[in-house]
Amino acid sequence: MIPVTILTGFLGSGKTTLLNRLLSEPDLAGTVAIINEFGEIGLDHLLVEVTRERLALLDNGCVCCTVRDDLVETLKTLEARHVAEGLPPVTRVILETTGLADPAPILHALMVEPDLAQRYRIDGVVTTVDVVNGADTLTRHPEARKQAAVADLIVVTKTDLAPLNEIEAAVAAINPMARRLAVVDGQVRLADMLGLSSGTQWAEEAAQAVEHDHACADPHCGHHHSHHSSDIASYAFVVEEPVAWADFRQWLDYFAALKGADLLRVKGLVHIAEEPERPVVIHGVQHIFHPPRGLEAWPSDDRRTRLVFIVRNMEREMIARTLSKFARLAPQRIRSAAA
Repeated sequence: MIPVTILTGFLGSGKTTLLNRLLSEPDLAGTVAIINEFGEIGLDHLLVEVTRERLALLDNGCVCCTVRDDLVETLKTLEARHVAEGLPPVTRVILETTGLADPAPILHALMVEPDLAQRYRIDGVVTTVDVVNGADTLTRHPEARKQAAVADLIVVTKTDLAPLNEIEAAVAAINPMARRLAVVDGQVRLADMLGLSSGTQWAEEAAQAVEHDHACADPHCGHHHSHHSSDIASYAFVVEEPVAWADFRQWLDYFAALKGADLLRVKGLVHIAEEPERPVVIHGVQHIFHPPRGLEAWPSDDRRTRLVFIVRNMEREMIARTLSKFARLAPQRIRSAAA
């Protein structure tokens, strides 16, 4: 399957600079850059597909991006066009959104469009946040908060212009699970940008969050385990026994139907009772879940189910309670942490 990296970030946060830096990498020959707005970039040996976005004014006055059919068609015909035009085989796609974009519709398209789901996989969401205006932007603009909330990697840009303290705190308050990388002029290591949505990484994130939470047992120590923005929170759970797939899937379906609007992202590596040697990777955005993907083997000796949630206006106790009820798990077997 062809990996797709979603590159998002608010207006002026340095997305295009980062994209140009990535596309200059010799190891990314065969990468297609899809620019989700009007414009062209001159690239050697790479095809740039320019698609339109549709802007819709929502009832709450927020402007967001809805992926048009031409984006889906571009991805469907990408490989055939490369063959027809004598271009290198497509090995990766980087999709740059506009500054006001909500990444969710793009993730939805990759998950639910049958032809795309069979040929492309989400390799990760990279969000740029600039150190000069980022903290204020995250406070004032819900689009920026959502871009940060769904990120696997947050690239803090323009770090030569201001201290990192304020923006680091603002980003951690929204999405403490995401890896963070501070850069100048888009100078990143290619290895830091790829493979962000592997089941292995998600498992490590959740395990570290839970172990960190339980490392401090003194309720008076002043260590805060919740990192909340005004409306967005990140939670991690570890389940210490295998789960029946039918029960677990019923819980996912119920949860997405009931809370999908506020379920910004959920990622996980699940220990299925019926196939204990093959963990299942799950990935959902709001009401939509990507088809579960079974791994050939466990990535480490830790075989516990690990789940990561990015949510809005939702308490972790409700998530744990419904998981226990629908998946038929003893509450004490679900260890939770506010990430």
